[in-house]
Amino acid sequence: MRSEALSPDEYFDMLPEERKSAMLELRKEIKKRIPKGFTEIMAYGMPGYVVPHGLYPSGYHCNPKQALPFMGIASQKNFIAVYHMGLYADEQLLNWFVSEFQKTTKRKPDMGKSCLRFKKPDQIPLKLIGELASKMSVKEWVSLYEKKLKR
Repeated sequence: MRSEALSPDEYFDMLPEERKSAMLELRKEIKKRIPKGFTEIMAYGMPGYVVPHGLYPSGYHCNPKQALPFMGIASQKNFIAVYHMGLYADEQLLNWFVSEFQKTTKRKPDMGKSCLRFKKPDQIPLKLIGELASKMSVKEWVSLYEKKLKR
């Protein structure tokens, strides 16, 4: 569900009550742990964490006017989603996450290439998502992104 909110704060204010608390806790954990340099913006109709043009002037290859995306969180119709581009681009990070997720929750993650889906807000492993957010610096993300882009 794409939001028309103009800022992350407006996005969170517009959330339904049954999702608001979980989404705010998720945001708090990510903002606490994400490395310096990433910026929170509205992107693709959801709060996103990006490498701003001031740090990476080239921007996103699909649309260079956009900052380089890294993470996003969204309240979708049937689930809460966490998008993390590093999971898609770094197999070692993906393997670490899946292993830690299963240790933490005793189940497999419901995920796509870069999307984690949580149907029950109380089942979001907040500390693990925070740790995931902390695993890659801006410099590491840009380097990996450029390496994958050249292929």
